[in-house]
Amino acid sequence: MEKYFRLKENNTTVKTEIIAGITTFVTMAYIIFVNPSILKMAGMNLEGALGDAAIPFNAFNDPVVGSVMAATCISAAIGTLIMGLYANYPFAQAPGMGLNAFFAFSVVLGMSYTWQQALAAVFISGLVFILITLTKIREMIIDSIPMSLKHAVSGGIGLFIALIGFKNAGIIIANPSTLVGFGDLMAPNTLLAIFGLFLTAILMSRNIKGSMLMGIFATTLVGIFTGVVAIPEGFSLVSAPPSISHTFMKMDFAGLLKIGEGATLATAITSILTVILSFTFVDMFDTIGTLVGTASKANMMDKNGKLPRVNKALLADAVATSAGAMLGTSTVTTYVESAAGVLEGGRTGLTSVVTAALFILALFFAPLVGLVPSEATAPALIIVGVLMMSALKEIDFNDFSDAFPAFLTIVMMPFSYSIANGIAAGMIAYPIIKIATGKHKDVHPVVYILALLFILRFATMAG
Repeated sequence: MEKYFRLKENNTTVKTEIIAGITTFVTMAYIIFVNPSILKMAGMNLEGALGDAAIPFNAFNDPVVGSVMAATCISAAIGTLIMGLYANYPFAQAPGMGLNAFFAFSVVLGMSYTWQQALAAVFISGLVFILITLTKIREMIIDSIPMSLKHAVSGGIGLFIALIGFKNAGIIIANPSTLVGFGDLMAPNTLLAIFGLFLTAILMSRNIKGSMLMGIFATTLVGIFTGVVAIPEGFSLVSAPPSISHTFMKMDFAGLLKIGEGATLATAITSILTVILSFTFVDMFDTIGTLVGTASKANMMDKNGKLPRVNKALLADAVATSAGAMLGTSTVTTYVESAAGVLEGGRTGLTSVVTAALFILALFFAPLVGLVPSEATAPALIIVGVLMMSALKEIDFNDFSDAFPAFLTIVMMPFSYSIANGIAAGMIAYPIIKIATGKHKDVHPVVYILALLFILRFATMAG
């Protein structure tokens, strides 16, 4: 271990790395419960798979939900293991929050793709990410996107995720008069979600590690004791890992060009490109931001302010994304919760190896996934939204030519219920405003190309 991970060189020990790996896992283990609940909304459940709403649904014994849970754990283990053994960094990976929402609500529900077709798009985006990581295209794209829009994407996704959380909790509902409004705040399910939200917020405020996971567990227990959550017959805490056969290699590449009746080839191609590019860009920006931010906290940056072996870290992320699609889950990305392990002293890939092992161990607790209600996971979505909003402080709102495109990016995501629309709106507005204000030199040539592609997408979607 000393020779492979260079522990002494990084001023760490096996004990420290193990503790750091456990800490990272505890802080991000909520994804094991939240990811299946979000992808279930994309039709990745027994009802969605069979297309018959009359079939009684029970998440505890739903084979598709169990398969998604298995895909979540295995893809997280694969990505995190590659990060540890290949890049030798203490960063963990798993299906990303925001990216799973984009998968379910924008691509499947909003753009009428099936979840099998969406998995195919995720797989392709992973291949694209691998290609641009192995070439200089990655640097060119990263350098071309203005920082204000990069931060705006993160904040916009935060608002979008929070809206989903409030909706799942029953706190916010549709209102024919005002578009949205408060739900029945005295309903037992909503009260349970509100309890979970404040409990998790208090734990987060007190800087308790694993706050979201603890909040999910505590809310579920309260739900059981109050009768809001029913324990299925034959429930067992530990069981054999669920079968992954229901989502494994279910990607539908041929169906990507069959978006709907009357759709032209141009519309189909631009829609597919939008989806793939959105998956790729969001994953790329999220990963780079997490890597740089976490590495800077741990003093891992070199004298030039760059992260050594960054290509290896990005390649681990890209490979995990394609592997995750093959297994049956949305885009895998590097988790900001890795910072928790780093703060505990994790400095090498051994931390990641420990975290990966715990994700595999979690497969034997699959029944817990079905027992956790949406009222328990909704608070986690809202809290993640809060955390993602911190990126907005990096935007210069005093410069209106930066503020306006960033604002459109942020608000169009929740208002149009589409992350892709938010990205497109910002990318179109940025060059227009900069040209009109004589700041065309601030616009990278690649941004013009991306803006034209997004305009073409909206033009072909018209009517």
